[in-house]
Amino acid sequence: MQAVSLTILVTVIAQNVQTSDTRASRPHILFVLADDFGYHDIGYHGSEIKTPVLDRLALSGVRLENYYVQPICTPTRSQLMSGRYQIHTGLQHSIIWPTQPNGLPLDSPTLADKLREAGYSTHMVGKWHIGMYKKDYLPTSRGFDTYFGYLLGSEDYYTHFRCDGHLCGTDLRNNMDPVNNETGHYSTHLFTQKAIDIVNNYDVSKPLFLYLAYQAVHEPMQVPDSYMDKYQHIKDRDRRIYAGMVAAMDEGIGNLTEAFKAKGIWNNTLLVFSTDNGGQILCGGNNWPLRGWKGSLWEGGVHGVGFVYGRMLDEKMHGTVSQSLIHVSDWFPTLVSLAGGSLNGTQPLDGVNQWETINSGSASPRKELLHNIDPLFHKGKPAYNGTFDTSVRAALRIGDWKLITGNPGNGSWIPPPNIDTTLLHYEVKCSSHEEMTKNVWLFNIAKDPYEHVDLSDAYPSKVKEMLDRLAYYQSTAVSCRYPPGDPRANPALHGGFWGPWE
Repeated sequence: MQAVSLTILVTVIAQNVQTSDTRASRPHILFVLADDFGYHDIGYHGSEIKTPVLDRLALSGVRLENYYVQPICTPTRSQLMSGRYQIHTGLQHSIIWPTQPNGLPLDSPTLADKLREAGYSTHMVGKWHIGMYKKDYLPTSRGFDTYFGYLLGSEDYYTHFRCDGHLCGTDLRNNMDPVNNETGHYSTHLFTQKAIDIVNNYDVSKPLFLYLAYQAVHEPMQVPDSYMDKYQHIKDRDRRIYAGMVAAMDEGIGNLTEAFKAKGIWNNTLLVFSTDNGGQILCGGNNWPLRGWKGSLWEGGVHGVGFVYGRMLDEKMHGTVSQSLIHVSDWFPTLVSLAGGSLNGTQPLDGVNQWETINSGSASPRKELLHNIDPLFHKGKPAYNGTFDTSVRAALRIGDWKLITGNPGNGSWIPPPNIDTTLLHYEVKCSSHEEMTKNVWLFNIAKDPYEHVDLSDAYPSKVKEMLDRLAYYQSTAVSCRYPPGDPRANPALHGGFWGPWE
C-alpha cells in the first residue's frame, strides 16, 4: 500500500512539474498595434521617416510582406480580437461611432478571453474601439485583467477630449473608472508609461499578454516639437508633424522593450507589430508605391506593415522576409495555440494558425482572403447575372488573384512629398471617367502588386469564378448592424465622459 501511495505521489509531483515547466516555457506576448501607420512610413520600406527601433526588431525577426489588415479601425480590431471576418460579426460597414449602441458581439470570445483561460495575465493599454455602450463590452469585461486607455476612435493627444458633432467629452479610463488627471500628458508617452508600469509590476508566476494599441499615428496632427527637429527638411507641414509622431512612437516601443529586458523576460517574449490599416494621406501618412489609402480596398488601404520578433523563433527565420499570405484574423488562433490554449467555445473562426508559417517558413495554410463585403455601399449596376452583385463594395483574394467590386475608394497612387513625380514612368493620379463608373477589377497581385493593370476584361472566367466565391461568402454573412446614434450617449449625462450608457 505504501509503495502504491509513493508511486501516486511521484506521479502527481511529476505532473505538477511538467505543468509548471510548460507554463514557464510559454512565451510572453507583446502585441503592438499602430493606428493609421502607412506602408511607406517605416524605415525598412525606404521611408524618409526614420524608425530605428522598429527596423532593428523587424530586421532581426520575420517581416510579413504579404500581410493584410482591414481598411479602417473597428474592423481590424474586431478581427484581431475575434478571429472572425466582419461579415460574421455584423461589423461590415464603417466604424463604430461614439453614439452608436454597437460592438463586437458578446458571443465571440476575445483573444484576451482565451489567453486568460490559458493561464495568462492579460493587460491592455490604448485604443479599444470595438464597443462601449454597455459595461459588458468594455475591455475588463472581455478578457483583460486591467485596462488603461480610450474607448472611441480619435481624440486630442493632450486633453484626451473627443467631440462627435455637438456632443463632447473626455475619453480616458483606468479599468472602468473615468480618468481626469492626465491633461497635458501626450498620449504616446502616457500609453508607453502605462505599459512599462504593467511590466515593472508584473507577477512573473504567469505568462504575460500585453496589448498596446497606440493612438499614434492617427490624426489630429500633434506631437512635441522636439520630435520634429530632425525633419525640418520635410516641407509639407502634415508630413513633418506625422514624422515626429512616428518618431515618438518608435522611441516608446524602444523604451518598452528595455523594460522587458530589465524585468528579465525579453528573451521569452514574442513581439507582434501591426498597423490597423493603411496610412491616411490626408493627414501625413503615405503608402507609396501602393495604390489608394486608408478606407479603400486598394492595396494601400489593406496591405499592412507587420512583423514578428522573438528569440524563440527558429534561428533560420531571424532576419527573414515572409511572402506567405497572412491576415489580421490569423493572430487569434496563432497566439492562442502558441500559448497552449484551447479554441473550444469560439464561434467558427476565419483566422488560421500561422505559427509554422512564421516560425519555419512553411507554406501558409491560408489560400484565400475575404477583404470585406459591405451590403450598405453600392455603386453602379450588376455587371453579371446569376452571381455576386458587382455594385456591392467587396474584395476577395484567391492565391495571387484579387477581385474588387463596387466602389473601392480613391484609387490614386500618392508619392511622398520627397519624390520627384516627373521621374515616374506612369501617371500617379487615377481620374478617368472609366474609373468613376466601373465596378469590377481583377489584378494579379504577385505580378502587379501596385494594381496598375486591370485584367477583368482579359480573364472573364476568373472574374466569374471569384464572383461565385463572393456569393458563397455573402450566403454565410449575418445581417449588418449599423444602428442610429443614441442621445443617451451624451457625455454631459455621464459626468463629462464618454462611456457606457445602457
